[in-house]
Order: sequence, then C-alpha cells, then structure tokens
Amino acid sequence: MKTRASTDFSDPARRIVVALDVSEQEDLVRLVKTLRGAVGMFKVGKELFCSMGPDAVKIVQDHGGEVFLDLKFHDIPNTVAGAVRSSCKLGVSMFTVHASGGMAMMKAAVEEARSCAGGPMVIGVTVLTSLSEDDLDMLGLAGPAQSAVVRLGRMAMDCGLDGLVASPQELRALRAELGKAPFLVTPGIRPLNYAADDQQRIATPKKAVVDGADFLVIGRPITRAVDPLQAVDAIAEDLVQD
Repeated sequence: MKTRASTDFSDPARRIVVALDVSEQEDLVRLVKTLRGAVGMFKVGKELFCSMGPDAVKIVQDHGGEVFLDLKFHDIPNTVAGAVRSSCKLGVSMFTVHASGGMAMMKAAVEEARSCAGGPMVIGVTVLTSLSEDDLDMLGLAGPAQSAVVRLGRMAMDCGLDGLVASPQELRALRAELGKAPFLVTPGIRPLNYAADDQQRIATPKKAVVDGADFLVIGRPITRAVDPLQAVDAIAEDLVQD
C-alpha cells in the first residue's frame, strides 16, 4: 500500500498526471516518449482504452511510464472485483471506482486490490467536475456539490480506499473532514489564461496544491500544447513560486 511518507513530491512535476485523452497509437507514443520521467503518471481513460484496450497500458509502461487507469468502475461488487483483478494483472499504479457504487462495491474493490502483490491504489470518484449544481439537482443528488463530495468521500474512506477524486473547489472541505489520510487526485486543473473547456469546477495548479491536492490530472493544457514538455515545466515552476 502506498503511503504519504513513501510518496516523493520533492520534484513538483511528480504531482502531474497527464491525461492521455487520445485515440491513436502514434499520439500516445509521442506524448509518453516526450514526457516520461518528467511527470508522475499517465492517465489511461475511456477514450484511449476503448480505442486500444489493454495494449494502451502496456505501451505506456514499455516506454517508461506509470499508469493511472481511470475507467471509473461502477457495477455490482462481483463484477468490479473481477475488473480490479484484471487491472492488477496489467500492473497499473492507480485505478478509479465510483463512490456512488456503494459500500459493498468499494469494499470488494479494495479487498481485491489488497490481494495483489504490490496492489494499485484504489481511488474513489466523488462528483464529476463537469457537473454543475443544476446537474446535481436534476440527478437527485443532495447538494450543494461540496456536501455531496464530502458525504461520498467519507463513505469511500470508511471502505478503506486510498484516496479520492474531487474538483479543486472541494479540496479544503475534504481535508477539514478527512485530514491528511486520503490521497486527493484533482482534475479540472487549468493554468492561468487557459480556457475552462467542459469543466465546471476548476482551479490553477498552484491553488489546487495549496488547498490540499496531491495529484493534478492535466490533459489538454499539456497534450495540446505546441511543446508539451515546456508546458509541464511551466506548471512545475509555478508550483514552487511563493
């Protein structure tokens, strides 16, 4: 099990998880070759996994990168346990489950992950960063968003998860409620002067870390940059500025 004490963030770029939201192998290889060693992990999500399957994970690993498998498992406990078992065989470093899948599902995921040698971190998704307060109302989720995130986050940690995915706007509330224990993985990161795109609850990298984020999931500001490595360097430099 990965612990905070064993996690080295002395290099601020190690906090960066690059979202590989691509569908072509050529783009995948180019980004990993360019950024390996310069960032902490690479996120393989639904777009890439549905395009290339487990080969996407292997390609990242073969080129020297660690994988955060972000498929957001959400199903009956037995099915999720099987998916976790397969994820362990792939050698991923982290994977996600939806906290809204319930306690039995999350416990099954944790139990399966712990049974693997060097098992991956289990990260619970609380409320998607693309959802607004109006969206939560329409879905029948008791809001506001911060209350929903804290409620789901507390439940996830009671089930033994290693950390949570939450937007930058809920970080302080989660730290106040849950302390230092959970790793907080934060999407919706946008450097200054970068468009919000389809994200609703966003923040700059520096603000997110100050508020309690451990890992920053960043996609388009890096992957669509003219020079992705330069974009990573600029973000890392901003993180150490007073």
